Amino acid sequence: MPLLSRATLALTVAVAIAAPPLAAQRVTPNAYAITNARIVPVAGPAIDKGTLVIRDGIIVAVGATVTAPADARLVDGAGLTIYPGLIDAYSTLGLRAAPPSGGGGGGGGGGGGAPPARPAGAPNSRQPIGLQPEVRAIDQLVDRSDFTAAHGAGITTALTAPQGRVYEGQSALITLRSDDFAAMAVRPTVALHIGFQGIGGAYPGSLMGVFAALRQSLIDAQHYREEMVAYTKAPRSAKRPEYDPSLEALQPVIAGTMPVVFRANTQREIERALDLAKEFKLKAMIGGGLESYLVADRLKAENVPVLLSANFPRRTVAPAADAEPEALRVLRERVQAPKTPGQLKAAGVRFVLQAGGNHADFVANLRRAVASGLSADDALRATTLGSAELFGVADRLGSIEVGKIANLTVVKGTDLFAADARVSSVWVHGRPQTVAAPAAVTAARPAGPAGQRPGLEGTWQMQVQLEGSERIVTLALRDRDGWLSGTIEGDLGASDVVNLVVEESGEIAFSTTVTTKEGTDEAWFRGRLANGVFSGTISITGQARGLFAGLRQQASSTNREDR
Repeated sequence: MPLLSRATLALTVAVAIAAPPLAAQRVTPNAYAITNARIVPVAGPAIDKGTLVIRDGIIVAVGATVTAPADARLVDGAGLTIYPGLIDAYSTLGLRAAPPSGGGGGGGGGGGGAPPARPAGAPNSRQPIGLQPEVRAIDQLVDRSDFTAAHGAGITTALTAPQGRVYEGQSALITLRSDDFAAMAVRPTVALHIGFQGIGGAYPGSLMGVFAALRQSLIDAQHYREEMVAYTKAPRSAKRPEYDPSLEALQPVIAGTMPVVFRANTQREIERALDLAKEFKLKAMIGGGLESYLVADRLKAENVPVLLSANFPRRTVAPAADAEPEALRVLRERVQAPKTPGQLKAAGVRFVLQAGGNHADFVANLRRAVASGLSADDALRATTLGSAELFGVADRLGSIEVGKIANLTVVKGTDLFAADARVSSVWVHGRPQTVAAPAAVTAARPAGPAGQRPGLEGTWQMQVQLEGSERIVTLALRDRDGWLSGTIEGDLGASDVVNLVVEESGEIAFSTTVTTKEGTDEAWFRGRLANGVFSGTISITGQARGLFAGLRQQASSTNREDR
C-alpha cells in the first residue's frame, strides 16, 4: 500500500473528523412527488388524477399535467385521495400534562389522551393562577409530544390553548411535528381564552364572582391604557405607571386586535359571553358551543364565530336492566349534537370544527354531521380552509396550493366522508407520517345479502379477554333491507358496528369504537363462526391484541327489522 503524503494524510484525517456518523448522513429527501392521486385542493375543483410536488416542506406544484422533478422521491398515490391537512380548532395538543394536583377544567379541547394542562403561572404576575392573561401556550409546548391519535384522525395542525380557570391563557397555532419544536409554531399567539369556572378555594369561586373579576380586570386594563397614553404624551410631567404584565396582556384584547375565545356550551353561558363582549367591545368567539344552535340568530347578527365541538355526546356504557331511563335532556343532546353544524350553516353563522379531545371519533363524527344535514364540502372547509381563515393563516395553510405548507391528509378511497374510507397517512410540513392501522382487511366484500354471509344475524353474548381482564359485551346484528348492521354494548362502551366484511377466506371482520382505561379508540374484531361459536381476536390501536368468543343468544328470525 503506497504511503500517503503528509498533506493528503492531514486532509483525510480532517474529513474523517468532520464527517458525521453514517446514520446522520442519511439525509431525509427534500423533494417528493405524489403521483396518480385524486387531489381535493378545497380552494378549487378536485383533480381526479394528478401530481403534487413538495420541496423543503412547501407545495411547489400541483395539477393534472405536472411532471415530477428528476430529484424528487416518487410516491404512487393510486387509490388515494389527498386533502389539505385537517385542523383541530381547539385543543391542548402539545402541552405538558397537568401535575397530579392540577386543576384544569374540562372543555373545548383535549391533549391526545393527556389530562388538560393547568397553566404553570406567569412568574412576575401580581394575579393568582387563573387570572393571568399573559400565560401563553407557546411557552408550555413539549418537544417530542405524541401526536399519534391526532394523526390517525387526519389532523396536522391544531389551535392549542392552556386549560384552566377564568383567564386560561393565550393559544398558539401549531403544526403537529414532534421532532422539531422550532417548526411547530405557525402563529405563536392567536387568541386569549376565557372559561367560566371559578378558582377552587379562592376568589372568584362562583359564576357571579368570575364575571365580577372579568369586568374589574377589563376596567383596570382600560385605566392602565389611559395612564400609559398620558405618560407617553408627557413623560416629564406625568407619573410613570407601574408595569403590570397582566394588564399589559389585555391591551390587544380591549383594542379588539386579539380575539377572545369564551369556552361556553350552554345557552346561558353563550349569552353571558356575548353580553360581556358587547360591553367591552371584544372580538369574541365561542369555544365548544353545544347549545349554540339556540343562539344562532344572535351569533349571526353579532358576527361571532363558533369553534364547535364535534365530540358529540353518546352513551358509553350499556344500561343495567333496572336502571332509570336517561334524562330527556341527555337524549335530546345526543340527537341534536350532529345536527348543530348544519343548523349553524343554514343560519349563516361562521363556524369551524374541533375534535373536542376525542380524536378516535373525529372523522366518524364528521360523517355523522354530514348525514345530519351539513354538506360534505362545508364539513371539509370547516376543518381546513375555514379554520385557516379564522386564525389568520390562510396564506400558509388550509388548502392545497402552490406556496403553502405541505400539511396533507391522505385517505384510502375517493371520499373522506365515505363509511369505508380510512386515513392512511398524514404529511406534516412536507414529511410523511404513517398512521397506525389495524390489520388490513384484504380480499373482502361487504357482509351483504343472504348467501354472502355465514348466518351472523342475532344477538351475541361476547366474552372479551383484554389486558389480563375479562369484559362482557353484547353484539347485536340485524338484517336491514337485506344488509347487516349492528351495535355493540357493554363493558367496552356502546357504539355502532361499521365496516363489517366477510373475507374470501371466510373470516369475519368489523370495526367499532370501544372505551377502556386507556381512553376511547377504534377496535377491529376478526374471527370465524364455527359450531355455533363466533371467536377470534380484537385489535385496539396502541394496545396488546386480545381474544373474544361469543354465543348467539337470540334467533336471527326475531332480529329482522320490520320494513
